[in-house]
Amino acid sequence: MHPYVLSLKSLFEQYVDLAQAGPMKKYMRDQFEYLGIKTPIRAALQKEFIQQNGLPPLDQLDVISRGLWSLPQREFQYAATSFLGKLENKLEPEFITTLEYLLVTKSWWDTVDTIAGNTVGTHFKRFPKVREKYLKKWRKSDNFWLRRTTLLFQLGYKEETDFDLLCELIKENLGSDEFFINKAIGWALRQYAWTNPAPVKKFVKATKELSPLSRKEALKNIGG
Repeated sequence: MHPYVLSLKSLFEQYVDLAQAGPMKKYMRDQFEYLGIKTPIRAALQKEFIQQNGLPPLDQLDVISRGLWSLPQREFQYAATSFLGKLENKLEPEFITTLEYLLVTKSWWDTVDTIAGNTVGTHFKRFPKVREKYLKKWRKSDNFWLRRTTLLFQLGYKEETDFDLLCELIKENLGSDEFFINKAIGWALRQYAWTNPAPVKKFVKATKELSPLSRKEALKNIGG
């Protein structure tokens, strides 16, 4: 195990709170183990850790991220996504292979959405060729978490959102009975509606095949 991962593991394990670990695990439908470190405490520990150890070196970020992902407690995956967020503007194009691994491994909305809406969004904006290649791959994937990522990566784009692309991606997923796909469709539309509500209303009205969940989420803040 990488020394950086071992050091963070040692720090976190000093703050195990079993009284909190149970409810945290239950909230995530018993899919992951937890140390029981609540977010404010974990954030403070990570800040202290970075002050003492620095951020992960870019040339070792893949190994460190995968090492944190391999640990059973979910707080380590949260730490990894936090490090990625701090370094996302410095990543090399090839780091997309690491991001893909993290998206499809121990997948759940908490890590997938953080990576999709932040690091992948930034990466695709910085590297159009990477975006073109991986969007083509992910939008047709049998792994719905990758398809969810294609729906969510523009969440922070605001006026730079490629709405035509978003509509294409949504149409490719119409008829899905997967909750996380239908929720993502509504979320992506609702987010863009903050910037430009008219086309969202028009699209929702014209797209009869939208699931009730997607429709409700899309119009939550703009009516219609």
